[in-house]
Parts: sequence; C-alpha cells; structure tokens
Amino acid sequence: QVQLVESGGGLVQTGGSLRLSCAASGGGIFSRYAMGWFRQAPGKEREFVAGISRSGGNAYESDSVKGRFTISRDNAKNTVYLQMNSLSPEDTAVYFCVASYTMGLPTKAVEYDYWGQGTQVTVSS
Repeated sequence: QVQLVESGGGLVQTGGSLRLSCAASGGGIFSRYAMGWFRQAPGKEREFVAGISRSGGNAYESDSVKGRFTISRDNAKNTVYLQMNSLSPEDTAVYFCVASYTMGLPTKAVEYDYWGQGTQVTVSS
C-alpha cells in the first residue's frame, strides 16, 4: 500500500509560481510506479495534468499546462514534483498526486492505483 502526501499548495497571484511535492511511502520501491498529477476544480471533472514514467525518462504534460508546468521525480527521495509557472485563475483546483503500477505513461484516472488527499491551489486575479 502506497501512501502519497502532497505539499506546496497555497494562494498565489496570476503569473506566479508554485512547486508541488508529493512524498511516497510504503508499497516497496518507488521507481516501480509511474507517477502523475491530476486536478479538480469546483464543479468540474477530474483532469489529468502531467505524468512521468518509472525512471523519469519520459514525461508528459496536458495541453492545458504544457509549457507552463513541468513534472519531475527524484527516486532517491521517493518524491515527485510539479513545477507550476505562469499560473492563471483557471489553474485553481485541488491537485492530486497519483501512482500507478502501469508500464509507460498512463493518462487516465482509472489507470492509477493510489491517490493522495490533494492540495489546494488558488490563483487570484
């Protein structure tokens, strides 16, 4: 059983930056899991944001954040990150860290086996 704990959320002004972190524990070797980030805004469906492969060699960001957000991981620290730049009010959401046994780079919520509790990101205009 993998436990995922997100941190780094908060309130930021439009154009600002935040760095989310997700610390994983339990569940064996961290590098056995593809990792990712989803987000959910009030009244909206959960949305895939970014994913990264087990080794970190492959990463993918959704079109809505590409060029502004970057996912990375440090397998020695059992941690995955989401660097968010040029934030806008449309990025306001609860951000969830996720882990998957799947090989490759899953992008669908059903492909992820473990979810964190989420961290709130609020971008003011």
